[in-house]
Amino acid sequence: MAWRRAGVEGRDPGASGRDAAAARGQLAAFRGELHGCFTARADALFELCDAVLCPDGPVRTLAGLSLAPEHRRGHGALYDAVNHGQVDIGRLRRSLAVLPLPRSADGRLVLAVDVSNWLRPGAATSPDRLFCHVYGRGKGQAQMIPGWPYSVVAALEPGRTSWTAVLDAVRLGPDDDVTAVTAAQVREVVARLAGAGHWREGDPGILAVFDAGYDIMRLAFLLAGLPVQLLGRLRSDRVLYFPPPPGRRDGKPGRPPRHGQEFRLADPAAWPDPAVTTITETTRYGAAAASSWERLHPKLERRDAWEHHDGELPVLEGTLIRLQADHLPGDRDPKPVWLWFSRTSAAPADVDRLWQAFLRRFDLEHTFRLFKQVLGWTAPKIRDPAAADRWTWLIIAAHTQLRLARPLAADLRRPWERPAPPGRLTPARVRRGFRRVRAMTTCPASPPKPGKPGPGRPPGSKNRRPATRHDVGKNRKAGITKGGGKKPTG
Repeated sequence: MAWRRAGVEGRDPGASGRDAAAARGQLAAFRGELHGCFTARADALFELCDAVLCPDGPVRTLAGLSLAPEHRRGHGALYDAVNHGQVDIGRLRRSLAVLPLPRSADGRLVLAVDVSNWLRPGAATSPDRLFCHVYGRGKGQAQMIPGWPYSVVAALEPGRTSWTAVLDAVRLGPDDDVTAVTAAQVREVVARLAGAGHWREGDPGILAVFDAGYDIMRLAFLLAGLPVQLLGRLRSDRVLYFPPPPGRRDGKPGRPPRHGQEFRLADPAAWPDPAVTTITETTRYGAAAASSWERLHPKLERRDAWEHHDGELPVLEGTLIRLQADHLPGDRDPKPVWLWFSRTSAAPADVDRLWQAFLRRFDLEHTFRLFKQVLGWTAPKIRDPAAADRWTWLIIAAHTQLRLARPLAADLRRPWERPAPPGRLTPARVRRGFRRVRAMTTCPASPPKPGKPGPGRPPGSKNRRPATRHDVGKNRKAGITKGGGKKPTG
């Protein structure tokens, strides 16, 4: 595709006319490619995406988007596009992978993986719902609410920002093992990035960052052989083990031990001296002290996900990192953060790079908040999970257009808002100016044809085909935490 290398992401609004023209060309090329990804009801889906991007306020209802000037069709065509349109998701995924992506200071791609829930507690007729973990405002007020959990992969930018480059989304179903699905998702994303030229032989390995709740050790096992390094958060009550000393223990006969000295994260008195200790002065957290220990692994047992493993259970060694900050916003006595890295022999520079990359993972939370509170990802009351997937990818395409429009959008700030430095507009501010940006580019959607609505159901007639009601939850046991279920072991 000739449009792959057009333009450079991240240029400020004061860029030269040549750069602005390149950015407009890249945005126009992606919009044309997006229209090609819609294989049924293409014009209605494309105009619906523009209607999400151009209103002044947040999206509250699906039908309200039909009132936007950019949506030239009626509300019936809008619902028909969501319920019966078709999206070539494979082509759209490849289109996202070939776009310019942000990189860390050392040129490395950093991916964040997390689950966001589309809550549907009252949708008894919607299939494939799971119990989704939702945090409450107070301690111990977490709830399990039915909904559709989506696993999202996004590339992170360096520095403090609310921008991410969303690359993939997969809805988790009742029959899914979340760890296996996440591993397959990351594997496919890495393959697409390598195919698009974002990673070549000799480049630094891609770093994938996970929050607590993922079985990071099993993910490292499933993704072995890929040019990807994993970094995940651990619970503070975990127990890991050093490798055993060489030779048989005390000269006793029998099988050599597989596990050495025990390392209890909750018992500081039993910790050996760390291999690396660094202290970094930060403007937001005070002094951040990071300590690391080498070659720590869990003791796996033949149950849950490892119950049917062929052969001897593996020993998954990595680097354990403990991060302790002086203070956090709103918390003067923060608890330490435990991280596990899937590689060993981490140098002091690597330890600093890793914990800073983990903090950048929270930028994905800003993207989820934008999806839900501004773009209206969870606003529609959709029954069919396939329609929910269609709407989810439309929201991802809309967010990608905002990212491509960053060099072109003006700062239409409110009187009470501070001016944003050039190139530092937030996604919400870029959206305010997208209507003007849209006028600079092409609209591949065809004008609507005149028509009239169908007769519908005769007045007074009863619905003799009530929708089927579906149970909520998993259909089989799996070692998961995201989307509802039991926590992983090992």
